Amino acid sequence: MSGDARPTDQELFYDWNSEGIPSELPSVKLLDETLRDGIQCPSVTDPPIEAKLEMIRLMDALGVHHIDVGLPGAGKRARQDVVTIVEMIRDEGLQIQPACAARTLRHDIDPIVDVAQEVGVPIEVLTFLGTSPIRLFAEGWDEAKLEKLTRDAVRASKDGGVPVCFVTEDTVRSNPQTLERLWTAAIEEGVDGLCLCDTVGHATPDGTVNLIRFAQGLIRESGTDTQLDWHGHNDRGFGLINALAAIEAGVDRVHGCVLGMGERVGNTPLDLLLVNLKLYGGDTKELGALAKLVDIASEACDWPIPVNYPVFGQDAFRTGTGVHAAAVIKAQRIGDDWLADRIYSGVPASWFGRKQEIEIGHMSGDSNIIAWLNAHNVKPEDELVSRIRTLAKARPRLLTTEEVMAVVSEFQG
Repeated sequence: MSGDARPTDQELFYDWNSEGIPSELPSVKLLDETLRDGIQCPSVTDPPIEAKLEMIRLMDALGVHHIDVGLPGAGKRARQDVVTIVEMIRDEGLQIQPACAARTLRHDIDPIVDVAQEVGVPIEVLTFLGTSPIRLFAEGWDEAKLEKLTRDAVRASKDGGVPVCFVTEDTVRSNPQTLERLWTAAIEEGVDGLCLCDTVGHATPDGTVNLIRFAQGLIRESGTDTQLDWHGHNDRGFGLINALAAIEAGVDRVHGCVLGMGERVGNTPLDLLLVNLKLYGGDTKELGALAKLVDIASEACDWPIPVNYPVFGQDAFRTGTGVHAAAVIKAQRIGDDWLADRIYSGVPASWFGRKQEIEIGHMSGDSNIIAWLNAHNVKPEDELVSRIRTLAKARPRLLTTEEVMAVVSEFQG
């Protein structure tokens, strides 16, 4: 676009999101759980190793800092996958750092230590233990038993020369005195991090912040620099917003899964977390490859993407409505890609490997048809546009590419 005709980007819309509050979130590290918590979903397929490796390469390129690569103590295949993944991270010089989940048992922790020593790469142990009263009641546990398991697990990891994060399952429904006792024990044994878990998706944003403030106070009193993690599930639909609340409250690391895969209704969606960190102006890498990661994960895990899924769903940047399409087309016509990507979208498609798409349906105008034909290198002659319009108005849905091209073929026939 030439000249000074267009206002500045900042003048084209008023951003109420930043009114009176910080526009950027604190920096945070990300840990992907797709290949552990994600594939625990009953409807997810454990992807082949080649797909896992490609997903990890893409995560590394996107700036994901850590990845849970599985439970090597779960069996021969699980162990071999972990070895193959960690060797690839080592040999290709990736920055992403591996971690493995483990119960607070030597049976789970020793295989992680063994693999780390075999491949010569430190593998963080994410050792988890249920701590809520309902879990203690069901299991017949008491706090003394939990403290012993905690100390033994942290000590076994540290003795094995690997970093360790102590994960309290169902933290958001656990008693403060139980958490204080177990976290103190873990810190005394030299734990590197504590992970606060919303295992059953119970927390609200306020509850998330309350829990984080409590943990931060305990860490300050300990005089250590113990890292604090947040791991959330989406049972109430709060997975993403709770993760953002946790970041704003100052946690060091947040966990998530691609497309929100995971137990029951899933985890914090890692892809949408990256999208929002970018939109908040956070310290993220370019995210053009994020669409490719989402597509590979969807295909390899047999996890269909809902058409209305934000950013990466089929309809996220697609319109068949005349008014919407006309505005996008006008922006495109004057050569203003910035404007075209935002006039009817709160998310710039081009940032995340997607583009605006104009379709033809019963609510479309001629502008839709002309834009569609131009995009498919077909001359939009008046009679052709009229024929397509007649067909579109007779259909209760968008026309498929095949339907439109059939009209084109008949017209050109």
